[in-house]
Order: sequence, then C-alpha cells, then structure tokens
Amino acid sequence: MYPVFNTLSNKRDAKPLPVVIIGNGPSGICLSYLLSGYIPYFKRGSVHPHPILQRKLEERPEVSIVDQDLEYLSEGLEGRSQSPMALLFDTLLRPDTDFGGTVESVLTWWQETNRAIPHLVLGRNPPGGAWHFIEGSVITLSQGEWMGLPDLQFKDWMRKKRRGLRNNRATAEDIAQYYQHYVAKKGLQKNFISGTVVTSVKKVSPNVNSSYAQQDPEGNHDSCDFPGQEKKDDQIASGNLFQVDGFIKNNNGDQQPFSIYTENVVLATGTYDSPTKLGVNGEDLPFVHHKLSALEEAVKSERIGMTSDPILIVGAGLTAADAILFAHHCNIPVIHAFRRRVNDPGLIFNQLPQMMYPEYHKVHQMMKEQSVACPGPYECYISLPEHHVLSFREDKKCVVRDKNGNQNIFHISMALVLIGSNPNLSFLPNNGIDLGVDNEQPVNSKRNPINVDPFTYECVQERGLYAIGPLAGDNFVRFVQGGALAIASSLLKKANQNPP
Repeated sequence: MYPVFNTLSNKRDAKPLPVVIIGNGPSGICLSYLLSGYIPYFKRGSVHPHPILQRKLEERPEVSIVDQDLEYLSEGLEGRSQSPMALLFDTLLRPDTDFGGTVESVLTWWQETNRAIPHLVLGRNPPGGAWHFIEGSVITLSQGEWMGLPDLQFKDWMRKKRRGLRNNRATAEDIAQYYQHYVAKKGLQKNFISGTVVTSVKKVSPNVNSSYAQQDPEGNHDSCDFPGQEKKDDQIASGNLFQVDGFIKNNNGDQQPFSIYTENVVLATGTYDSPTKLGVNGEDLPFVHHKLSALEEAVKSERIGMTSDPILIVGAGLTAADAILFAHHCNIPVIHAFRRRVNDPGLIFNQLPQMMYPEYHKVHQMMKEQSVACPGPYECYISLPEHHVLSFREDKKCVVRDKNGNQNIFHISMALVLIGSNPNLSFLPNNGIDLGVDNEQPVNSKRNPINVDPFTYECVQERGLYAIGPLAGDNFVRFVQGGALAIASSLLKKANQNPP
C-alpha cells in the first residue's frame, strides 16, 4: 500500500497537491507518464507521411511537443476521431496505422525530472481500471497495437511473453496485464493508489459563484496524511483549490477516510461504472442482470446449462454479441431481443470489416437468419429484431412487444440487459450534469460528453477541472492518449509562466 496512507493527521495541515487524477485506466496511466517528467520531442531525421505536419515538426525540433502550439500542429489532420488532440498524438505515435503501414513513431522520449508534476492517481482496482472486470478471454475490438501506451509498444511486450495476436487483436487479460506492467516498467507505482473510492469533489472557496464552491469546513477530523505538505490560505481564499474526499479499502476490509487538497482534478473514470437500464417493471428481480460476468458466474456455478430454459439477451452492441458467443460456446439456448433493424446502418456490426471481426459477423448473420418468423440453421438461438421488452415477472417470464404492437411471453432462466453503460459521477455536485455539453442532461460518452476545451481538455464550466477519455467523448484507447497530451501540456504551461 502507498505509504502516504499509513499515518493519520489533521487534514487542515495538508499542502495541496498540484494534480489528482480520478481513475487509473489507460487515460490515467498515460497522463501519469507525461506528468512524471517523460517529455516527447520530434525525433530528428524521422519522416512523417503527412507532409504539412512534417514541415511543422521541423520548424522547432528543439522544443518539446508539449511546449508547442498544439492547435497549430493539429490543424488539418483527419482521421477516425473528431478530437484534434486525439488525431495529433495518434499520428505522432502511429503515423500511418489506418492505412496498414508500419512507419515508426516520430517521437523520442526524454525524462526531464525537473519538469515532473507531483500527482496521485486514485482507482478502485489495480492499474488498468475496467480492464480487470472484463472476462479475460474476450477479444478486443481494436487492434492490439492500438491498445499500447507511449514508448512501450504492446506488440513488443506480447513478443517477450511469446504470445501472438489473433487477427491482430488481443485478449482483455493481456491488456490488463500490459497496463500493470507499464506502470511498473515506467516507475509510476509511487503515483498510484488502488482500492480508493472517491465520494466527493468540491471547490474550497469563500464564495458560492461556482456549483463546485463550498466554504472551507471548520471541523477537524482524522484523514489520511500526505507528508511534507503545508496548505496555503491564500489559495483557499482565492477559490483555487479542490477538496477530494473518499476512503481507501484496507486488506482487512476496513475503510480509512482521506481528504486531499489539490489545485487541479482530472476526471478519468470512464463509463463502465453504471450499466444502462431499460426502466421497465421487474428489472430489479434477481434473475435480471446488467453485466456479462453474471452469465459467466452462472455457468461456472452450473446454475445455467444446455438443458436450462433460454436466457434472454437484450441489446445489439458488442457486449451483447460477446454474451451470445459465450452462450453459444456453452450450448446455452438464447433469445436475443433488440430494438433496431438488422440492416440498420447504425448497428455496430455493419461498421466492422468482416475479415478482421469474423466472430461478430457470425452473430450478425445469426441475427438476420434466425428470427421467430423465419427459422434458420442455428440451433439454440432465436432473434427478435425490432422488439421492446415490456416487463419481467417473478415467475421468470418476460413480456416483449414487436414493431406491430403484438406481445409475446417467453419463459427464461435469466436475463442479461446489455445496452450500454453510463459514468458514475455521484461524487460531483449535481452528478456532474452541469459539466455536460447539454447541462440539463446526464453526462454520456456518446450523446452528451463533458464540455471541454478541445486543446486543453479543461472543463468549460470549471477551471482547474479536466476530463479525459470517454467522459470527454474519446472512446478508444488509441484516442484517449491525445487528451493526456493536451492536459499535460496545459498543466506544464501553468507551472511554467515562460515556456519555450
């Protein structure tokens, strides 16, 4: 356990940390690497296939990337992301990957310890975040090389483990192990504290102009100590500090509270915390679940098997497809209900190359060919396109309605509602709703991300508060790293009033 939690002291004696990162997935890991004094420069003699970007990089090669004008560097870039910072960092790390090329990164990394910014990365799990929750055998959607972090290629790590990639893709277990190895290899462990749960983030301020502002509490109670720190009253008076409260779970199950003052907070929690629900009657019954792991546990405990009543899988995304593949492998009968048409262009299966994702196209084929109306060649599977679940009953029956308004009742052994997930921002005032692009709706990675400056990732509504990864609309590991570059650049420029 990180030693700063070994002693208790009065929290009012604590000096503010420059940065606290909430979330220890790939977003938090990448940002920690950049804040630990690892600075990227243009590698002299390298040639980027984008000629305009190459010319810009050659203009000031002696100046690190984080100290340059990132908006200028990213201008004119195009790719699979809407974020200019995501496109910039991705193309610097993997110059022609979208075209199947193998051009090496045009970056070289220098460790400049004098530029390191003290910070902590708080997470519930070991470094890697939600990747530790995913069934280890699940194959990633992205290519394996796109799952890597700066200056340690994933394929090189796999080669040392004498493991290969399936269709250039990796397993979730490999990814989780790689992220833990990355933190250790880069010497970042001292920044990471696992087993932490953040319960509150608020601005410490004498005024209430911000929804995050709160009077500095007078109550003195014990909290975890961050040694060698001394709080500055003028920062509190100016409203430039955040207070992060929570607790850490000890090995014996005890909960030890902590309270940290910090100048900047980075939200990197992802969206895996809170599964989306249908909002129908009976959804809270014990046989209705919202995570794939529930099916895996039921199979392992032999509560579900090939002679069981069918399981109902609701949803038409990749998690639902993974559940179907798992059930199919175990010969478990499946009823698959989803709202879209099978040929809807918005369906994820219609956007994936068949050669790279054969297993998902197999599921899509089953969805098209094995409906109730048209029995097909696939045993133990029934497709219900354009169907809505109306309710679940205590006798394990499910009522569904088709597009014509006709209702059917199915007897099932369990239900898996796999229709996405939402971030859990309950530790923020008003659940973080005020931070969204639409500040009257809950934050959602696809429909309503947190409103951030595209070149610094600082929240538009709250200075000193940053968001990264899915919370900011970047949903793939290869693209979340651009947010880390933007935040690191912003924080380094704040620390140095006279950058190069």
